[in-house]
Amino acid sequence: MAGHSQFKNIMHRKGGQDAKRAKIFNKLAREITVAAKIGLPDPAMNPRLRAAIIAARQKNMPKDRIDRAIKSGEAADTANYESVRYEGYGPGGVAIIVEALTDNRNRTAPEIRTAFSKAGGALGETNSVSFMFQRLGVIAYPLAAGSADAMFETAAEAGADNVDSDDTEHEVTTTIENFSAVRDALEEKFGPASNSALEWRPLTMATPSPEQAESLFKLIDVLEDNDDVQSVAANAELSDELVQRLSGG
Repeated sequence: MAGHSQFKNIMHRKGGQDAKRAKIFNKLAREITVAAKIGLPDPAMNPRLRAAIIAARQKNMPKDRIDRAIKSGEAADTANYESVRYEGYGPGGVAIIVEALTDNRNRTAPEIRTAFSKAGGALGETNSVSFMFQRLGVIAYPLAAGSADAMFETAAEAGADNVDSDDTEHEVTTTIENFSAVRDALEEKFGPASNSALEWRPLTMATPSPEQAESLFKLIDVLEDNDDVQSVAANAELSDELVQRLSGG
């Protein structure tokens, strides 16, 4: 469980600079509603709902908005949303995974396909690029939350796979199965995490040219702006300088 991950998801490095607060809250609310609808409305008994609520709190979503989303999931007339994963290649051969919650595949699929096409990419079949990624639970804490040794010890005892500590944060990665247990153990010891979520982490990287990277960022913006899209992951390897320039930093 030693060593440092060389990969940082470019969507994290973009941050929320161009994100619209209302749109983020709508997407978080949709996930909470779906989680409450397909399971129990009690987060203590529903791991997906608990994860959704934690994600909402990390984005400073108001408590009353969270409560309304849970109640909406209990309502009989709530739209039936389903989880859908789209996979394809963007500019420069970058592999992209798009996760969505939609009540109408006939609306969402053409919108995603059009976004890829306009960017010079192509939407593929299911599993056409996911083999190049690993699905992991990722939990992050600021460096001040505790020492590297204390973070390592707590995470290891709870069943984590890896702990990376650098100059700014501790990042703990786990299997999907151990994610909830590890997150809860860390929260009990160090308080709420700065980020905790299931993520797609690439096993192989693609290096687009600056021009291709610019088109890639535009594609990601279009995808993230889609109301049905919950998350976007890509295997692009870009320099910090290029990421900052393209994200307006």
